[in-house]
Amino acid sequence: MEITKSSRHQKIIGQFGEMIICNWLSRSGFEVTVVDHTGLDIVAFDPITGNRLGITVKSRTRHADHEEDSVNLFSYRKGKDQRQSLLNACRTFACDPWLAVYVETAEYAEVYLTSLSNYDSNHRGRSGRAIDDWKMTKEAKAKYHSDSQVKHIRIDFRPMNWDWNREI
Repeated sequence: MEITKSSRHQKIIGQFGEMIICNWLSRSGFEVTVVDHTGLDIVAFDPITGNRLGITVKSRTRHADHEEDSVNLFSYRKGKDQRQSLLNACRTFACDPWLAVYVETAEYAEVYLTSLSNYDSNHRGRSGRAIDDWKMTKEAKAKYHSDSQVKHIRIDFRPMNWDWNREI
């Protein structure tokens, strides 16, 4: 199955990635809300531990020949500091900074969730770069899968009857 994107696909996949994260946190007992704040997409509260997570979500679609392309997390270009935007928003909402990544291909989607501190300690490349990224190579995915602090979901897409005949 080939992915043919609509003109609003970027907006749709961004919202879908946020909703997938909200769904899985809610299924795990968190109280969750989507927020419209610079640097922050979701605030989640764990009533058992009292922890509040401030989550930025990055969502991407990848074609078969680009499945291993990294996902940009934070840009530091042109005076932007998206990492600092997340930290500022988390300070405002009294929450810990977290990252979520949703990447879909034609056959499956990968969902990752981890704290910013775990990303920095175990998965971030060298500092001082113009962009921090989430690597999607086989080696990087194996490292995420072996890290108990990186929550991971794989969603397999199996279209049962989704072949559009445009001459309806």
